[in-house]
Formats: sequence, structure tokens, C-alpha cells
Amino acid sequence: MAIKALDYDTLNENVKKCQYAVRGELYLRASELQKEGKKIIFTNVGNPHALGQKPLTFPRQVVALCQAPFLLDDPNVGMLFPADAIARAKHYLSLTSGGLGAYSDSRGLPGVRKEVAEFIQRRDGYPSDPELIFLTDGASKGVMQILNCVIRGDGDGILVPVPQYPLYSATISLLGGTLVPYYLDESENWGLDVNNLRQSVAQARSQGITVRAMVIINPGNPTGQCLSEANIREILKFCYNEKLVLLGDEVYQQNIYQDERPFISSKKVLMEMGSPFSKGVQLVSFHTVSKGYWGECGQRGGYFEMTNLPPRVVEEIYKVSSIALSPNVPAQIFMGLMVSPPKPGDISYDQFTRESKGTLESLRRRARIMTDGFNSCKNIVCNFTEGAMYSFPQIRLPPGAIQAAKQAGKVPDVFYCLKLLEATGISTVPGSGFGQKEGVFHLRTTILPAEEEMPEIMDSFKKFNDEFMTQYDNNVGYSRM
Repeated sequence: MAIKALDYDTLNENVKKCQYAVRGELYLRASELQKEGKKIIFTNVGNPHALGQKPLTFPRQVVALCQAPFLLDDPNVGMLFPADAIARAKHYLSLTSGGLGAYSDSRGLPGVRKEVAEFIQRRDGYPSDPELIFLTDGASKGVMQILNCVIRGDGDGILVPVPQYPLYSATISLLGGTLVPYYLDESENWGLDVNNLRQSVAQARSQGITVRAMVIINPGNPTGQCLSEANIREILKFCYNEKLVLLGDEVYQQNIYQDERPFISSKKVLMEMGSPFSKGVQLVSFHTVSKGYWGECGQRGGYFEMTNLPPRVVEEIYKVSSIALSPNVPAQIFMGLMVSPPKPGDISYDQFTRESKGTLESLRRRARIMTDGFNSCKNIVCNFTEGAMYSFPQIRLPPGAIQAAKQAGKVPDVFYCLKLLEATGISTVPGSGFGQKEGVFHLRTTILPAEEEMPEIMDSFKKFNDEFMTQYDNNVGYSRM
């Protein structure tokens, strides 16, 4: 049989090694069941609007006017849209070179980048340079772009937290780099121990790997923890001493569900540390319109800010950005609106505040409902979701379940999640897709189902879990931390 120019055997090996569990086996099986008519609750991905979260009114009004600028010429436009939305639409259209259908600068619209810089300065209390901010098609594209510039080959390693969001493992594989894991401590609410970081770097270097960068996800995905200021300071000192670029994934910074540990940016902590750290640590920070109380995943809007990168490096990153010509322009408008929302006194301020606070308060309640629900189940322990959009309970599987999974040719937590999906329609992601310690099993679920549906979902989960544990329980040798 003739070999085709492109078939599986001739594919780039890095593509074949790439795994992305969030849209993997469980998701594909859930999609099949949905086609067969089964009701599926897709809690596998942080996709708020797909699970019923309503879009915020003001940004949609502004972008609607930008998409259909002829409405601005209609004498009745003021009857349909508030005056501040009309004014903002005119403002954003004036920043473009021909409306939303025209390419922007490859770094994004200068006016929007200026608004992002002003947001960062308000948040952190330190100046931000719009020339060091690039707008991207979601934070994921920014992460991929920076990793593409950092990774030169399989001899280059990236420190990544485990459990981790598969964007990092998949992209590192795709680019031919090496993932260097550092393990978060579940017994300490997924805390980070700098001694563990040192051990990971030393082990990688003993294998000939050059560790080039470190990833932190704050608040955590899938683990939901918020890093303390002291922890961030330790990380920054570590990166300074080890000469690592720090990649700060801060896309969940609006999603905070407790008051003891508020979000604090890596940039703010770095600036407060002063010299030599504030001038010596290279930092790239990422944010998005996809999370928080916005949840505009489908719009694909994001940015990254570079701190202490040499001008020639910034020029090369710009060159990479220019290959795609322009980030998505409507998403850039969403980003401008996220970092510069209605202010007190604006016509839309009260409605915007009511909608955004309502969403966050509901998410806080759902985080508690889900944590308490998991902890009421047999053989399940779950840390409270301090931030982000996920619960990551540990499933203490009995030996009978592990043996049944082996006989089925499945990883044990994949086996459990498939059984859960078939029985209840709840689509989750097995912990093995994020990385976990040997012999320990988890699943990740979002906290995004509608609040009024949450008790029924947790009751359904509890019923399944208790029956599963009874079926496979032989009372010896449970998997555990």
C-alpha cells in the first residue's frame, strides 16, 4: 500500500505525544451519549455560558454597536441602548483602522493596550507600559506564544505544577520541550514547597535538562488554591536565584471565594520586593475575558504583560505575533471593557455591578455546596475551592475498583469517571489528565452548573458514588494520599 504524504505514521511525533484530557476520552464519550439522547452535564471545562451563566449586559451592548455601527446613525438608537454604551462604542470604533472587520496591530489596538496598562497600574500600584502588553486570542494563545519562544528543544525544561492544566503539558510536548513537574501538597491545601522546587530542578539538571522557566497558576487550576503573598515572594526569589522566567497564569483573579487569601498579582509582589528582584526577575503575566464574572470563553480575548524582558527579546516576540497578523478585534473590545468597566455615576454602573456581584456571590455559594457535597460522600475528600472554577476531590478507590479498571484496560480514575458519566450524565475529567502522585486518584469538575441545579447534581453524584463504592468495596487497601 502506497504511503501517503500525510498519514498517522508520518505525522509530527510531537503532535502524537500531545495529550489534552479536558477534551479527551470522557468528553468524546459524553458527546456520543448526548447524540443518543442522554442529558449530559458538561462540567469538564470552565465554560460558564454553556452552563447557563448570563452574559453581562453592558459589554454586549457596546460590542453589538461596534459590530453594527450603522445602528449608531439611527435616530432611535438612544431608545435601545444607554448613552454610556453608545459613547463607548464610538470610542472603540475610533481606535480601529476600519471597524471590527479590519486587522489591528499584531500586538493589539494601542488604545486597548493603554487601557490594560491603566488597569494593571490601578490593581498593583505600579506603572505598566502598554508597549510591553500584547493582546491575544485568549490567554492560551499567549501562553503558547511565550513557550514557543522559550523552548529550543528537548533539552529545555519548564517547571509546571502537578496537578496542572493540560495546556502546559500539551504545549510543551507539541514544541518538543520537557515538562519538569513540581508537586503541590494536597494535605496542605495544595500548597507549594520551595524545597520541592529545588529538588525538581536538581533532578532535571542531573539528567542534562536546562530548566528555563517556571509556571504558576494562581488561583489554581485544577486545584482551586490561592497563593499567599509570602509564597509568591518565595517563588520570585527562587526564579531570581535559578535564573528562570516566571509565567504567571492569573486568569482566575476575579474568581475568589474566601476573604482570608485575596488574589495578589506576581507583578505587584515583585515590585514591592525592590532591587535586585524587581529589576532582575523576568515575568510574563496572563489574563483573559473567559473567566471571572465575564465568562466570555467564545470571544477568545486575552493579554500578556512582560516585565524585565530585554528589548530585543520583545522584538522577537512581536515578530512571532505578526505571523498571525492580528488578534481577534471584537475580543480586544471585550478586553478593553473588562479592564475599564462602567464607573460610579455612569448610567450602566448599577446594573453592571448588580450583575457581576450576583454572579460572583453565586459562584461562592456553589463552591461551598460542591465541597460539602463531595466531603459527605464515602471515600472522597475535597479541599475547599478558594478560587478559580473547579473542585478537585480525591477518590479513594477500593482495590476491587482498581482491579476492574485494569481488566477493562482503563486508568482507575478514568474507569470511575466513565461509570459516573454513564450512570448520571455528569461529564468530568479524571485526575490522571492533570498529573497526580502514583496510586492517588482524583476527578475535576467545574462549580459552574446553575445554583438551583447544584443540590440535585450532588445528590445524583452521591448516589452513584455510594453504589460504586459498595459494589467494589472489600474493605482493604484503599488508595490514598
